[in-house]
Formats: sequence, C-alpha cells, structure tokens
Amino acid sequence: MKEVSLLKKLEAIHYRFKEVGQLIVDPDIIADMPRYVKLNKEYKDLEEVDKMYHEYKNVLENIESSKEMLDSEQDPEMREMAKMELDELESKRPEMEEEIKMMLIPKDPEDDKNVIIELRAGTGGDEACIFVEDIYRMYTMYFKERGWKVEVVNSNEGGTKGYKEISMNVEGDGVYGTMKFESGVHRVQRVPETESQGRVHTSAITVAVLPEAEEVDIDLNMADVRRDTYRASGAGGQHVNKTESAIRLTHIPTGIVVECQDGRSQHKNYDKALKVLRSRLYQEELEKKQEERAEKRKSLVSSGDRSAKIRTYNYPQGRITDHRINKTMYNLSSFINGDIQEMIDALKVAENAEKMKGEEGLV
Repeated sequence: MKEVSLLKKLEAIHYRFKEVGQLIVDPDIIADMPRYVKLNKEYKDLEEVDKMYHEYKNVLENIESSKEMLDSEQDPEMREMAKMELDELESKRPEMEEEIKMMLIPKDPEDDKNVIIELRAGTGGDEACIFVEDIYRMYTMYFKERGWKVEVVNSNEGGTKGYKEISMNVEGDGVYGTMKFESGVHRVQRVPETESQGRVHTSAITVAVLPEAEEVDIDLNMADVRRDTYRASGAGGQHVNKTESAIRLTHIPTGIVVECQDGRSQHKNYDKALKVLRSRLYQEELEKKQEERAEKRKSLVSSGDRSAKIRTYNYPQGRITDHRINKTMYNLSSFINGDIQEMIDALKVAENAEKMKGEEGLV
C-alpha cells in the first residue's frame, strides 16, 4: 500500500531528524564549524518533514480506529460519528499524501544560496548590449518585488547603449532555487532602435546564474590567485582617472579571470571579485556533478548548459516562449517589467514533476 511506503520514508527521515538534533548539541560537532553549519541546515530542512510525519501518522491511526469502531460498535449514534470522522479523514489523506510526495522530492542543496548573476551580450552587436540592459532591468524589478538585495559587481558598457556585460550579487531567501532556471541563452526578436528599414532582427545574450560560494564550500589557495590593479574606465569623474581602484583576479590553474571596477574602494572591489571567483570555481565543480547526474537522469529544465537557447522574447507578437517547457505567454510588456513569476513557477512545476517521475522509477 502506498501509505505504508510513504510512512516508511517519513519514519526514516524522523529518525535522521532525531539523530541530527543530538549531533548539533555535541561539543565536538560545535567545534567543527563547517560540519556544524551543514548539520544545522539539515536539521532545519528536516524539521518541516518531521512535523508532517507526526500529522500523517496521526491521520492513519485515526482512520484505523474509526474503521474498528464501525466494525465493533452497535450504537447507531456512535457509528454515525465514526463514519463522519472516517469520511473526513479519508478526504484529507490524498491531499496530504500529495504534499508529502512534494516534500520528499530531493531538494537541491544549493537552492537556499545567494547568487551571482552574469549577463553578457552575444550575437547582435549594439542590439544585444541594449537587450542585456533590458534583462538587467527586468530582473532588478523582479528582485525589488521579492524584497531581495541587489548589488552590481562589475559592468562593461556597450558601444552606444546598454552593456556588453554586467554582473550582480543578489541576496535573499531561496534566490538560487528561484533564479537557477534563468541560466542559458535568451533570444530577442524585434526592430532595433538603430535599424532605419524597420526589419526584425534576432539578437542573443547569455545569462549565467551562479550559487554564491562561501569559504566552507570551496578551498581556494590564494597562492594560485594573481591580483592586478588598474584604473577603472567609464563614468566616475576625477576619481576614475587618478585611482587604481579596479581589481583583476586571475586563477592560474583554471585561467578564470574576474574583474571588478564598480566600487570606489580597491578593498571592496577585491572582496567582490574574490566572491565571484569563488562562485565561478564552485560552479565548475557543480557542473561536473550535474554531468554525472545527467548520465543517470536527463533534466530538461535545469541542465546548467549555458549554450542552450532557453527563451525567446518576440516583440512584434508580444510573446515570450520558454523552449524547455514549450510555454508561451502573451504579456511581454509586463514580463519585461519584472512580472516573471508565472514562468518561474511553471519551470519549478516541470522540474518537480520530472523529479517525481525519477523517484517513482527508483521505488
């Protein structure tokens, strides 16, 4: 019976929850900060499931006792009460079981992390740079609606308008779990501002969403990092011309280069650049793991393949199409002003459905 299978899974989590609860008060664990942080997070993640375990177990026990009462009770009034309770519990159980199935879907451990988002112009010249600015604005409006904190880490302006590239640090609750679906190629079809003939052009930009790596996540040997300073370019007045506040970090083993010039303080720029470097190195490790997982289960939604065309923004038709889930919406004007939640929710549902299929296949 499926309720027995679900109950067994919940019981296993319940015992793990109790075990972790004992571990996080152990002085030896508390002294080992990376392990303590990891266990403390696991405890919080399991707490909600443990609560559901007790509720579900209680419902199943009450169903059994109501059935027993119906079998043994002779009094019509008591039998009626037992039947009413049984009907109520039986109608409550399927909804609860669906909720449990969703809770038991393996959670991506990165989902709660803050992110570094990097937007880069691809094919399309000046029009791609303008589209980078449009998507940057779209995201910042969405972040404001969510109450998330945004800080530009680095930017490189386009030839006439927009940005060749711009990267930002986003902090808030469950940012990576929400924004990870945005990684990939975003394509725009519209008449460029620079086009006098009124022809529709296609341009593209790439979006990379990196989970922000903490010091405990990545062991970065600073002897492998070359630090260079230089004068920032672009707007900024006299300060830009006189102070070498911009920072370039090069990770020698991998060749990864990170620049940061948006802050006036060299120290702050260095801290920001180091944060991005850690996150890029961490992302490389994650992508290796994702490739290993992909051999076992192909994911349509969050493959992490940044070269994949994921979405088209068609201005003449006022539509947005996400190619991974074949979802088309005709509210481009509000979408580009930050109203992107419906699309993100649809992607989450698609990924969860895929995960559930994978879980059922393992049972």
